[in-house]
Amino acid sequence: MIKSFKKIGGILLAASLLAGGLTLAADAKQPAGTVSIQEKQFGLILGGSTGSGTLSFHGKKYPFKLKGLSAGLNAGVSKMSAAGEVYDLKKVSQFPGTYTQLEASIALGGGVGGLRLKNENGVIMNLRSRTKGLDLNLGSMSGVTVTMEK
Repeated sequence: MIKSFKKIGGILLAASLLAGGLTLAADAKQPAGTVSIQEKQFGLILGGSTGSGTLSFHGKKYPFKLKGLSAGLNAGVSKMSAAGEVYDLKKVSQFPGTYTQLEASIALGGGVGGLRLKNENGVIMNLRSRTKGLDLNLGSMSGVTVTMEK
């Protein structure tokens, strides 16, 4: 029985190392910039969000606004702050657009999570977020539109 546990433990360790290696390989490219976001989320049946953020790119800061929509079961009001890296951005004009989930969000305890978004220009935001308040979202479709501030 102990041999079985050792064998299963070894298989689980190998699988987790392989999965971790694939994640590292996917993120091996250097970020083009960073973002920080403050967002307020609200909902009852249809959910929405409004917020603002800052893109740091080539030593300059670019403010932006964002609006989001999700359909499905939404209830509550919450505030979210997020920060992370931006990939595949060659010029600032590629940053605005509609971002959709590239990968499912990861929710950890205490309102901490992660999210990977991609827009129609191929720009990827890899975000780590913290949420305060009550928010239940069982939405089937969601997106965030980013526009640059003047």
